[in-house]
Order: sequence, then C-alpha cells, then structure tokens
Amino acid sequence: MEDKNKAYSVLIASTASFTVCFAVWMMFAVIGIPLKKQLGLNETEFGLLTAIPVLTGSLVRVPLGFLTDKFGGRIVLFGCMLATILPIWCIQYATAYWHFLVLGLFVGVAGGSFSVGTPYVARWFPKNKQGMAMGVFGAGNSGAAVNKFIAPTLIAAGGWVLVPKVYAIGMTVMAVIFWFSSFQKKEHLVQNSASLREQLAVMKDPRVLKYCQYYSIVFGGYVALSLWMTKYYVNEYGFTLQSAALLAACFSLPGGVLRAIGGWMSDKWGAHSVTWWVMWVTWICLFILSYPQTDFTIVTVNGPKSFHIGLTPVTFTILMFIMGMAWAFGKASVFKYISNEYSHNIGAVSGVVGLAGGLGGFVLPILFGVLVDLTGVRSSCFMLMYGVTWVSLILMYFTEVKGQHFLEVKPKQAT
Repeated sequence: MEDKNKAYSVLIASTASFTVCFAVWMMFAVIGIPLKKQLGLNETEFGLLTAIPVLTGSLVRVPLGFLTDKFGGRIVLFGCMLATILPIWCIQYATAYWHFLVLGLFVGVAGGSFSVGTPYVARWFPKNKQGMAMGVFGAGNSGAAVNKFIAPTLIAAGGWVLVPKVYAIGMTVMAVIFWFSSFQKKEHLVQNSASLREQLAVMKDPRVLKYCQYYSIVFGGYVALSLWMTKYYVNEYGFTLQSAALLAACFSLPGGVLRAIGGWMSDKWGAHSVTWWVMWVTWICLFILSYPQTDFTIVTVNGPKSFHIGLTPVTFTILMFIMGMAWAFGKASVFKYISNEYSHNIGAVSGVVGLAGGLGGFVLPILFGVLVDLTGVRSSCFMLMYGVTWVSLILMYFTEVKGQHFLEVKPKQAT
C-alpha cells in the first residue's frame, strides 16, 4: 500500500512539473507575437524564434533518458527544472533577436523533462498500467494550453516582459514542490555499465526508427502547431492576441489532457490499433485544413458568378480540436509500443523517440515560416503535415497491417 501511495504521489508531482516545464517550453508561441512586431521579424525568423527552445529540449532528451536510467528520475528532473530558472528570468532583459535565440536555447532544457518523467513514472507501475501512467504524465503537454491562458493575460497586464518573470517564479516553486512530493527506488535504476554510445545503439533498430516517424507527427506536429496557431488565428482571421490564444488552446488543451485516455485505450486495445486510427483521423483533418481561402469566378449562362471556398473560424477550430484529440491518443499509443517492447531500456528508447518528436517540433515551425514567405499561403503548414502523415500511413500499412515486414527484426525478449 505504501508503494502504491508513493507511485501516485510520484505520478501527480511529475505530471504537475511537466505541465509547468511544457508551458515554459512553449512561451515564445505567445510572447513571440509582440516580439515579431517589436523586432521586425519575417515569418521564417518568427518560426525560428518560437522553435529554438524545442531544439535544445529535443537534443537533451537522449542523454537525459540515459541519466534517468542510471541515476533515477527524481534527481534528474529536479536538476532540469533548476537549470532553466535563470535563463527564463533573463529573457525580460533581452533586446536583440540573437539575445532571445541564445536564451531560448537554455530555456529549452525544460523540454527534456519528458524523457526523464516517462521512464521515471512508468517504473512505479505494473506493466498492465504503464500505458495509463505514461498517458497521465504525458497530459502535462497541456502546459501548451496553460501558456495560452496565462501569457496573454500577463501581456495585457504588464507587457511581454511580465511573462518570463512570472514563469521563472513558477518554475522555482514547482521544483521545490516536486522534490518534497517525489521518491526514488534503487530497484528502478538500470544496473549495468552500458555507455551512452551503447544505449544509443537502439537507433539501429528499425522499429525504433518507425516509432520515431510516428512520434514526429503526433508530438512534433503538436508542438509545431501549438507554437504556430496563435499567430495563425491573428493573421488568418483577424482575432486579437487574447482571443487567438484562447481559440488555439482548443487544439492544445485536448492534445494534452486526453493523453491519459490514450494510455488507457492503448492498454485495452493495443498500441497498433490506436495509432492506426489516429493516423487516419489526422489524414482526413489535414486534407480539409490544407485547402486555402479561395475566391473564383466561373462563366454561367447568366453571366460571371463568383464563389468563395474556405474554412470559417468555427469549422477550423472544430477540425483542430478533433486532430488535437487524435494526437493526444497517438502520443500515448506510441509510448505503449515502447513500454511493451523495450521494458529493459525504456529510458534510452523513449529518449531517442522523444528526440525525433522534438526535432519535428523544431523543424516544422521553421518550415511553416519558409513556406508562407515563399508562397504567401498560410494553410501551407497543413499541406506539409499532410505529406508527413502519408509517409507514416504507408509505413504502418506495409510493416504492421499487411504484414510485409520491410523492417524485419527479431522481437526482443522482455526482461
């Protein structure tokens, strides 16, 4: 009973900490909008500004996963949180574009908390409940929505400089709460002398690369669109910053909090079934979202007649909400694959897969900006995501559905 209580205490404390870390990680999604105007940035530069913390958060995931296996999640997650406090606080004093980029790199360490918390939480629960546990922890992705609720209010109250002040204080308080609410068991440490290079050998496993592809959509796409949607609503539909952030949260919030349900679904129906349907729902939504606002005129027997085709804000938000739900389920189901097949080194594998998802979240916003600068079509971001989803559907069909395993590997024995 004592271990069970500790397990749930660890789950709650870790989820709350990850929520705060994720809100900090997504900070530039909102404060980047006034900064874009202040610094005179183009779309590509804005994309880089919002994505730069994601780069660091992605690159540190593999070493942090390794450190979690070796030293335990409690001390590693606590260290991650402490490491970001000073850079967050210093953002308020930045004046040049490069200042924000450099500080964003250090703030991005907060994003690495995912590859720490996932194995840390999973090891406190039996195998048949690990999907649920990782899903609950992963619901901390809702920090993206929390950021969209809090940051616009702070900007309205005292300008964008108030956001890093409040976030630095919040991170400090959360780090203290986490330390006194979490525990560590020696049995959860991986008792081997494997080097980081040996841990990274999992990247040679084709199944790991396949899961990286899936996760680059359901998590990388989630991060990228969470960073991009507030500005999209402002520019495409003319909403104020506060209204745009609120509507963007209709995508970010279900994409985070419903991850726990995705964990339960994966435990019940299996990782493959959930992921397969997630990809199809994503494909349909992105197909519709990709169509740009269009005006055209045709010649009829009664003379020229003009038409307009485009998504209204309501229809657009409903589609984003549905896709956010699907991606919440998909983020959990991908990690159910990992907990099933790599229980002996879940930290290293989750770090690699998390790295792939995070890099997707870094690259995609930059590509979104490049596409808008080149084409002038805002919905081009959805066109790009539509193509990426096609790749995953084809890969999943041939390796899992049809059973023609182009990625032939012998299954590992669980330990």
